[in-house]
Amino acid sequence: MLGFIAMSQWVEHTAQVEVAASIEKVWGLWSDLEQMPNWMNWISSVKVSEEQPELSRWTLNAAGLQFSWQSHLTKIIPNQIIQWESISGLPNRGAIRFYDRGTEGSVVKMTIAYSVPELLARLMNNSMVDQFVQSNIRGDLDRFREYAVRSDVV
Repeated sequence: MLGFIAMSQWVEHTAQVEVAASIEKVWGLWSDLEQMPNWMNWISSVKVSEEQPELSRWTLNAAGLQFSWQSHLTKIIPNQIIQWESISGLPNRGAIRFYDRGTEGSVVKMTIAYSVPELLARLMNNSMVDQFVQSNIRGDLDRFREYAVRSDVV
């Protein structure tokens, strides 16, 4: 495992979306982590620990492959930011930032980073794989926008 860590690199992606919904509604949806499979294409489940609500178990399914990890919420500021990092399983970290635009709605900005072997990171940075991942993240945010507009949560 040490060799993998020493020869790994973090890859980061950021995307944002404008949402015609209040900051309170947008925050309410994102802060309920177990709802994320409703708009995140590759996330098949999120289960928040009843004993420690800052911990959650995530499962990702993509192209027949399944990965899981335990995540720890490292920073929560209502209506502003949810930040996390994995503590086991697939190495990842990131943040969802929220910007209130008043009567115009909200902006949601998602930054996700994950650790991959250095060779794979070089391929991802110089190929269509990077565009594919970025496109999927953008798609998740577009699905969120539609979900938020349709949702009955206030």
